[in-house]
Amino acid sequence: MPYKKLHIEIIDRVGSILMQSGSRFNKLSITTLRELKRAFGELEADPAVTVIVLSGYPGESFAVGADIAQMRDFGPAEGFAFAELGQSLFAQMEECGKPIIGALNGITMGGGCDLALACDIRLGSDALLFAHPGAKLGIITGFCGTQKLPRLVGKNFAREIFMTSDPYTAADGLRMGFINRLFPAASFWDDVVAFAGRIAAHPVEPLLYGKKIINASEDVELKSGCVMELGAFSSLFATEARAEKMQSFLNRKKNHGTR
Repeated sequence: MPYKKLHIEIIDRVGSILMQSGSRFNKLSITTLRELKRAFGELEADPAVTVIVLSGYPGESFAVGADIAQMRDFGPAEGFAFAELGQSLFAQMEECGKPIIGALNGITMGGGCDLALACDIRLGSDALLFAHPGAKLGIITGFCGTQKLPRLVGKNFAREIFMTSDPYTAADGLRMGFINRLFPAASFWDDVVAFAGRIAAHPVEPLLYGKKIINASEDVELKSGCVMELGAFSSLFATEARAEKMQSFLNRKKNHGTR
């Protein structure tokens, strides 16, 4: 079934999900959320994909949040169902066995900010503007932003972002720790592809184990986390990719040493 709101492409083991709503602003409508769930499921299952990139490139926005016109007539039951759909998408992304890079090419507001938080790594264009403007609309986010943003940027910044509803720049995002890297808008997609390519060159197994254990570190105490790491570390010695990568490293070192 073709996608209405997304464009999917796979190049050199990088699967890209590009949100394209047909307008300047990518809204997280019910249809878009459902399509994102399907797209992530398909790319996770595809053996040709090692890393997934999510972006609104080449448009002006990453995602501007929920479709307010769609939400306007919600009652409590509809609001609950909508928030539950979004939360199920973000949980799926966090449980995905492949790294997900959020390429924040432009405006990233409200639910779009929460969508970015569900990504493992966030790369920002210098055209990035992000905000949580729910207070202006008489609501708060229902997509876990009140829980995840403080864990990423700290409570002080999170309170400021939620309470002011102000937009923040890419430089602010880098200072707060909201984004990992900042790239010029003119070269943004090339920089994103190069960054994703470096990850895609690695075997999928250590990426999966690393993601799972790092995510679990928030919920377990140190000794239990170290035991989890011990099990993952030792099990990787049974993989063919580990043997090949180590032998390749030794071969390069030997050849370099004989020059």
